Amino acid sequence: MDRQPERETDELSSPAIISDRVLVNGVVTPLTLTADGELRSTESGRRKSTVAKEILSFVVEGNKVRVKTLVERRGGICCGGSGGDYARNDFVFEPLSDESRKLWSDKLHQHLESLGRPKKLLVFVNPFGGKKSARKIFQEEVKPLFDDANIQLEIQETKYQLHAKEIVRSMDVSKYDGIVCVSGDGILVEVVNGLLERADWKTALKLPIGMVPAGSGNGMIKSLLEPVGLPCSATSATISIIRGRTRSLDVATISQGATKFFSVLMLAWGLVADIDIESEKFRWMGSARFDIYGLQRIICLRQYNGRILFVPAPGFESYGQRASCSVDKESCGSDKALVYQGPDTKLEDLDWREMKGPFVSVWLHNVPWGAENTLAAPDAKFSDGFLDLIVMKDCPKLALLSLMTKLSDGTHVQSPYVSYLKVKAFVLEPGARIDEPDKEGIIDSDGEVLARGRKSYKCDQKALMSYDKLQISVDQGLATLFSPE
Repeated sequence: MDRQPERETDELSSPAIISDRVLVNGVVTPLTLTADGELRSTESGRRKSTVAKEILSFVVEGNKVRVKTLVERRGGICCGGSGGDYARNDFVFEPLSDESRKLWSDKLHQHLESLGRPKKLLVFVNPFGGKKSARKIFQEEVKPLFDDANIQLEIQETKYQLHAKEIVRSMDVSKYDGIVCVSGDGILVEVVNGLLERADWKTALKLPIGMVPAGSGNGMIKSLLEPVGLPCSATSATISIIRGRTRSLDVATISQGATKFFSVLMLAWGLVADIDIESEKFRWMGSARFDIYGLQRIICLRQYNGRILFVPAPGFESYGQRASCSVDKESCGSDKALVYQGPDTKLEDLDWREMKGPFVSVWLHNVPWGAENTLAAPDAKFSDGFLDLIVMKDCPKLALLSLMTKLSDGTHVQSPYVSYLKVKAFVLEPGARIDEPDKEGIIDSDGEVLARGRKSYKCDQKALMSYDKLQISVDQGLATLFSPE
């Protein structure tokens, strides 16, 4: 029964786990399950037809076996990292004997167990993000796939800002195989910060975090899916989580004295921060809010005084001028606290360089995409130990408008008005606006306000840090993400 039909032997991409004749739609048909999870049948008049290459689960229904699979919507069969989005499809067959049915059941079970897929997940659903569609996306697109994959879910709707952070800071991480954020990037940031504020942060950070796009930005999941040709959709993201593959992610520690914030996406000051935060009034537009308000901000362009200091990555030593840098040593690592204190890098011993203002925009990025339509840092890597720095000091408005249209493909970094480099550490000394010295700006990290300067947008609201010098260092590969590859 385990012997594979001779005519298919050299066509299979991997060895057969089981091969047998079964009934499909009442017709006796050879069926093979390969070691890489490919289910193949040979139909009358056709040498070979691929049935499925993504098995979610199976169930025995009387004499029949129902295999829950995925197929590509664009007509092909789902095959690993290929392009396209996916739809559910069931393949039903009937083994010709009780012995065969038991063997198929055992082999399918052994194969699914061997994949190391998650069995229980904590799912955060943010009903307030973006167009407020997360609840609907979860119920209609995400939960059915997890159910079909027999993954147990504990669902938590976030009720207020930092709710997810509070939960992960005290939860029993041993109960779960991962955390899923059905939201924009904000809940991911809360989860990472909450895990790093635990006494067992080293263990907690090994718990993979998955993203399902349901917010305004969705930069992290876009950065994960786009390189393998997958659309930034809830279906593709959920399937990536089900598969259980993971990758590491750099985490940046932003420090101001003893105050710390852990960033996984970006930091911005100047034009990008102003657009990101001041466009909040247009959240109902979804991601279009950034384009519309961005145009307004370019027409009424602001420039800021200030200074940035950075430690360039190898190959980028020509940027800026050599400088000395006074570093807050308290934020560079400490044995006094049980929670994570930031990387142990001795920043004061590094070779610092500087750029002085005025600046139009200063933008640090940890991953390539800042939003679904914004390829902010095309050379950024998930765990290279560096941040990508994009600096614009001066730029005519017409040229700036042209640059904004190039954000979708990342070619803005090729402009002579843009400095694009990789850095190991960074210090920001923000200043006031050039045209209105009594007004200051906003410092934004991962979509949240870190600091609000004098007479800035909603300056009466309390922020985590003051509008003053802050420093950033990177811990390579600290966090773990569910990934399509």
